[in-house]
Amino acid sequence: MASSNRWITPRTFRFFRELAAHNDRDWFNANKQRYHDEVRDPLLGLVEAFAPKLEKLSPCLVADSRPNGGSLFRIYRDTRFSKDKRPYKTYAGLTFRHHASGRDLAAPGFYLHVEPGRVFTAGGMWHAPTDALQKVREAIVTHPERWKRVTRGRARALDAGSDTLKRAPRGFDPEHPLVGDLKRKGYTKSVAFTQKQACAPDFLNRVAQACRQSLPLMEFLADAVGIDW
Repeated sequence: MASSNRWITPRTFRFFRELAAHNDRDWFNANKQRYHDEVRDPLLGLVEAFAPKLEKLSPCLVADSRPNGGSLFRIYRDTRFSKDKRPYKTYAGLTFRHHASGRDLAAPGFYLHVEPGRVFTAGGMWHAPTDALQKVREAIVTHPERWKRVTRGRARALDAGSDTLKRAPRGFDPEHPLVGDLKRKGYTKSVAFTQKQACAPDFLNRVAQACRQSLPLMEFLADAVGIDW
């Protein structure tokens, strides 16, 4: 039986470790073909292979294997407003967006992160705009029991450490029993993997199972902002 899949291999992590040690344009340009062969193109293949599994999770989510503008984020960092001027990301990020998000509408989606020592998938809404947060908070207050069902328990617990407001958002009761969730600026649930798991032949099945655990949360968020799921 093969010990690795064809999308994420030890070469994937080796490339990012070396890039972290030589994060400059000269090194990257000398290794650009290697990036295409060992990282970008295999991950675009992962997007294609994951598409049928994603369809079963929700027909509203998109797996886009285009090399530019698709599910795989660019490796180039936006350094215009950052003190950190390193030009390249030392990880790969893949997003599986809701088709409604293309219309500048906040929508839940899935994300896969691949980095040496840090591999995880997450589902939910990250850094949602104010109007979307307002709708989710109103839905939590209106449907507290449903909210607790989709976010309580080990398999469904929201990520800890997300950005939160210091006080209850304006218009919401600071004594509300769910005020901790009302203060959140995002609603996500993630599952971590080891590098060995990420390289294993069954990795996409593991990712699909992790995403499946987030489905009740995703459905709640989609209902809250008024989109199909």
